[in-house]
Amino acid sequence: MSERTDPSGSALKGWHHVPEVPIRVSPFFTLPPDPGRMLRWLAVRWLALAENSILIGVALVSWAWFQPSLEVARTLAPGWIAGIWLRNFVLIALVAGGLHLFFFTLRRQGDRLKFDPRELARSGRQFSFGGQVRDNMFWTLTSGVGFWTAYEVLMFWAMANGWAPVLAWSAHPLWFVALFLLTPVWISFHFYWVHRALHWGPLYRIAHSLHHRNVNVGPWSGLSMHPVEHLIFFSSILIHFLIPAHPLHILFHMQHQSLTAATSHTGFENLLVRDRKRLALGTFHHQMHHRYFEVNYGNLEMPWDKWFGSFHDGTSEAHERMKIRRQKLGR
Repeated sequence: MSERTDPSGSALKGWHHVPEVPIRVSPFFTLPPDPGRMLRWLAVRWLALAENSILIGVALVSWAWFQPSLEVARTLAPGWIAGIWLRNFVLIALVAGGLHLFFFTLRRQGDRLKFDPRELARSGRQFSFGGQVRDNMFWTLTSGVGFWTAYEVLMFWAMANGWAPVLAWSAHPLWFVALFLLTPVWISFHFYWVHRALHWGPLYRIAHSLHHRNVNVGPWSGLSMHPVEHLIFFSSILIHFLIPAHPLHILFHMQHQSLTAATSHTGFENLLVRDRKRLALGTFHHQMHHRYFEVNYGNLEMPWDKWFGSFHDGTSEAHERMKIRRQKLGR
């Protein structure tokens, strides 16, 4: 069953597929500076077929054909709000549903590049609706789409009424483009800190434990959260009450958070086309968080986990360090 790809033999045991390790964080926060790796990091995420570049396209299509004007958004009305809800419902259904259909229902890729050898849980008392996928779909399509829509409505309404500053392309074209590049970094910063907070005992029991029903993950797991967690998770968009943005940036920001939640929980490292990796999907970094719980609270855009000692780079050495840390904490 093993599909180990690490030639050094230092990769972590107990997984079906382990990508190249050790996992590396963003070169923009690594010393000494490595300009070549920085350029490659940007190229892979923005110039190739990748999540960020695809999401730019999704945001553009949404803005051009499925977005009310700020003039319309000036007044809260059921029509345009329902349109945004429907757009978001369809987007997450296509992404999470399409990935689940491809990888888990039709099994078009088999177990190739699948991290966890186990199947998704078909039953379990921890799930509100008897099975993992049904449980995940319910929380994603109700609370997830609901809060996603509510935050977008808030931002568009605030922009239309002058409560949130609006950025025009003609006024600041360089900053307009830079804001797309900086958005994933800000989301990473915000995600680490709210995620650590959600692991605090009371908040974990009230909210985050629902997401952690998923020890093994699938595409529908990403946005399967308690409403309290959705309220906190999506709050990163509130930065734009201070930092001017265009509605296109709001769309990209919210779709990035929502849709990459599905792709990053796919459970497979990459989409194979004719046996070649074509689109990076699930992250082993976050997959380990779901199994080991006390590691990798953030993501690779910012190295908070490395700075605070909770980084697991996928090697057996890092695993031993994690076990020693747990022993010291009495866990």
